Amino acid sequence: MDVSQAKQEHLLALKVMRLTKPTLFTNMPVTCEDRDLPGDLFVRLMKDDPSTVKGAETLILGEMLTLPQNFGNIFLGETFSSYISVHNDSNQVVKDILVKADLQTSSQRLNLSASNSAVSELKPERCIDDVIHHEVKEIGTHILVCAVSYTTQTGEKLYFRKFFKFQVLKPLDVKTKFYNAETDEVFLEAQIQNITTSPMFMEKVSLEPSMMYNVTELNNVSAGSDSESTFGRMSYLQPLDTRQYLYCLKPKPEFAEKAGVIKGVTVIGKLDIVWKTNLGERGRLQTSQLQRMAPGYGDVRLSLELIPDTVSLEEPFDITCKITNCSERTMDLVLEMCNTRSVHWCGVSGRQLGKLSPSASLSIPLKLLSSVQGLQSISGLRLTDTFLKRTYEYDDIAQVCVVCPYTSPES
Repeated sequence: MDVSQAKQEHLLALKVMRLTKPTLFTNMPVTCEDRDLPGDLFVRLMKDDPSTVKGAETLILGEMLTLPQNFGNIFLGETFSSYISVHNDSNQVVKDILVKADLQTSSQRLNLSASNSAVSELKPERCIDDVIHHEVKEIGTHILVCAVSYTTQTGEKLYFRKFFKFQVLKPLDVKTKFYNAETDEVFLEAQIQNITTSPMFMEKVSLEPSMMYNVTELNNVSAGSDSESTFGRMSYLQPLDTRQYLYCLKPKPEFAEKAGVIKGVTVIGKLDIVWKTNLGERGRLQTSQLQRMAPGYGDVRLSLELIPDTVSLEEPFDITCKITNCSERTMDLVLEMCNTRSVHWCGVSGRQLGKLSPSASLSIPLKLLSSVQGLQSISGLRLTDTFLKRTYEYDDIAQVCVVCPYTSPES
């Protein structure tokens, strides 16, 4: 990992080390039964081992901590920390020492040095120490460039650099799906998979909505006055495990009646994910703005505000339809009701609804009945704009369960 440009002996030595949390020491316990040849030898050895847990010597995890033996993995969203030390190995006093640390990514070069001012002098066997931190926001190859310049006692100015190359990996795989409801509600399903090799504690997974929406999390179950996560109290995500999070977005009241505005909104918001790994190391990942495909309502949108779940066979029932002008012009609408094989409308067809301004809505109560049992589709509504002589037909608006009230239960 270390590639040095220096080809001559320098008075100063540069050391760069990554700062990470230690890990718990692991044992490989070996046991046997008392009647076996070793007897209790293995048990006595494990009890004498200072790294084992007293009273639980057969546990794999011990009481000691292990310092990192290699550079390890760096994941997107984590904080990269490094210790930089410049030591004077000579017997001379070195002057005007300037230590600079830059991080080169595929798209930019960042200065990570805490101070850009030079140290006036450095005596023999003394050192200059610095700790740098950087929240990693890009995946791929990163190069830490450490440069040291100084002046010798004879006035000669010297300079050398060292390069430290490492890869930033992707910790999570995030997939999203959007579902547009009959109303202006939008449901977001987020699938999050842990693609690292160690467990994660999911501290927070939230959705920050855009300015036109309010969000409701659907990841908790109410138990009386308390609310418990659907994933339980210990929110751990094992390697390669996937979780699904669900959110409901509703337009804010000031935008709810502006059908034309809501229709064209594609930006929903962004996910904010916070997790912890080994000994509480924290990582955070924010997605870019999530976008959905704008629903194609056409010029006129017809939706149901009120409909019963179950109705009786051949008995009239009421529904409430909401008609919204999604165009940028005023319409003069006429409502026609056409019977189907199973659904029969009650009332006068060809009803004048009057003029409807752009983004305006109109609620209409209607009555109908079904002549066929089972799950029936409500169809047969037609709207005509008399200004442009344009007709809009609506089939499969909703479904209703039709039961026969005269059928007696089997004994």
